[in-house]
Amino acid sequence: MADINPFEMAQRQFDEVADQLDLDAGVRAMLRWPMREFYFRIPVRMDDGTIKVFQGFRVQHNDARGPAKGGIRWAANETIDTVRALATWMTWKCAVADIPLGGGKGGVVVDPATLSVGEKERICRGWVDQMWKNIGPRNDVPAPDVGTTPQMMGWMMDEYSKLTGAFTPGVITGKPLGGGGSLGRTEATGFGVIYTVREAMKHLKIKPKGTRAAIHGFGNVAQYAAIGFIEQLGGTVVCVGCWDRHDKKAYTYTKETGIDPHFLLSITDQYGTIDKAKAKKAGYLVEDANAWLSKDVDVLIPAAIEGVITAETVTKIHKNVKIIAEGANGPTTPDADAVLKKRGIFVIPDFLANAGGVTCSYFEGVQNDMNFYWSKEEVLAKLDQKMTSAFHAVLDMSRSRKVYMRNAAYMVAIDRVVQAMRLRGWV
Repeated sequence: MADINPFEMAQRQFDEVADQLDLDAGVRAMLRWPMREFYFRIPVRMDDGTIKVFQGFRVQHNDARGPAKGGIRWAANETIDTVRALATWMTWKCAVADIPLGGGKGGVVVDPATLSVGEKERICRGWVDQMWKNIGPRNDVPAPDVGTTPQMMGWMMDEYSKLTGAFTPGVITGKPLGGGGSLGRTEATGFGVIYTVREAMKHLKIKPKGTRAAIHGFGNVAQYAAIGFIEQLGGTVVCVGCWDRHDKKAYTYTKETGIDPHFLLSITDQYGTIDKAKAKKAGYLVEDANAWLSKDVDVLIPAAIEGVITAETVTKIHKNVKIIAEGANGPTTPDADAVLKKRGIFVIPDFLANAGGVTCSYFEGVQNDMNFYWSKEEVLAKLDQKMTSAFHAVLDMSRSRKVYMRNAAYMVAIDRVVQAMRLRGWV
C-alpha cells in the first residue's frame, strides 16, 4: 500500500464516472476535493508525567445532503490523504444508501495499542477540545473507526456535552449501549455486507447454501460478515487473513472444512489479532498473508484495509470466484478493477457493501433525537430493508446503463449529491 495514494485512487474513480455523466466542470471541481479540512495538535499529559503532542485531522468532504458523517481513525501511519479519501467515499456511501448525511472522516496519528486507558481518554477529550465548534448533530457527526471504540465515543460525547452545556448524545454515534448507543450497531457493517451478498446471489442465480467464502480481516466487519455468511446464508468460510500486531506481519488462518468465527472471536484481542498458538492447537493452518486471495471459493470479502487487491495481487484470485464484496474501504485499486471487469467477477463496491455501519449510525442519531430506542430486531430489519433497496438501485443503474457495478454505484451517489447541491443553489 506504500505506493498507493488512497485519495488519488478516490479521485480517479470519481473522474471516470464524471466523464460518463458529462458533469459540469464546476460541479467536478467541488466534488473532487473536500469542502473543509482541519489540522490540529493535541497536547496530552502521559501517564509518566511528560507532555506528548499528537497530530489530529478532520475532513468534511461534502454536506449538501445533510451533516457530514464519518469515523475517527487512530493509526500510526494515518495521513491526510487517507482521511480525505475516506471522507470522499463517505459522501458516496451516505448517498448510495439514501440517508440524509454527507461525508466526513477524522484521524489521529497514533498506535492505540501503545496507550493506557487514561491516555486514550485524554486524547479523545483533546480531539473534541480542538473540534467542538465544528462538529455537532446538525453539522458533523463523528463515529468509531479503525483503532477507536464505543467507549472512546462515549468520552468524546461527554466532553462535547460539557463544553456546550447540554447533554448531546447525537454529536457522536457508535456510542456504548446505555450511553446513547443503538442495538445492532456492532453487527451492522458485517451483516450489511452479507445482505448485499445475498442479493447478488439472487441476481446471479447462485444458491447460498453450500457456497464458500474467504475473508480478509478479523476486526468487527469481518467477524460479523463471517457469522452472517455462515448463519444467515448457510455457507462456509474457509479462512480469514489478518494482521498480527505482535509479529508485525499478516497471516491467513485456514480450515478448509470451515472456520468457527465464534471460537476465533474468543481468541482474538481488541485489535483483531488472533492468538496463533491457540488457533494452531484447534487445527487451523497458519498460512502467508495473501493466501486468502487464492482460495477456491465463490465469494471473496476483503474487510480489513485499503489497497489489498492490486494489479499484482489480482492475478492470485481463483478462477471460481464469482463475487467480491468489499467490506473494507478502497480494497481494490483501479488497475485491479480493470482485470476484475475483464474476468466478469461481480463486484459489490465498498461504499455500497459496507454502508451498513453508517446506516445504523444514522438510525442511532434518529433514536437520539427521539429519545426513544428500538429493539435489535427492529434495527436489523430496517437495516436489511435499506441495504436491499440500495443494492437494487445500483444493480438497476448497472443494467440500464450497461456499466460496471462500481461505476453504477458512483452514478447513483453522484446524481443524488449533485441534485441536492442544485436544490440548495450551490451549482
